[in-house]
Amino acid sequence: MLMDVEAVQKALGRSRASVYRYANTDPYCLNLPYDPKRLNPEIRQQSADPLLFHPTEVSRFARDVLKIDQVTIVVQEGPETQTQVLLKAILGELQALRQDLQSRPR
Repeated sequence: MLMDVEAVQKALGRSRASVYRYANTDPYCLNLPYDPKRLNPEIRQQSADPLLFHPTEVSRFARDVLKIDQVTIVVQEGPETQTQVLLKAILGELQALRQDLQSRPR
């Protein structure tokens, strides 16, 4: 589960503007090479895509760059999407079919 700017802001205890200052971004280049002194977002397909950060990257940045000793990153799963509901229903049907096939004599 990736973190948006607001979640990073809460985890680091910094302002939204400072999170954008820390982020390894450039208005003229979509995906910059990894920079160990910056907060590196996940790769984006389009410049309009929101900045998303992996929790491990946020923790690394807080520890190594900001020198914050205790950083607790809590990532909570968002609400279920229609796709997830559909996939769970398909999985349930497949499991029922498998159980039925396994219970039949050969």
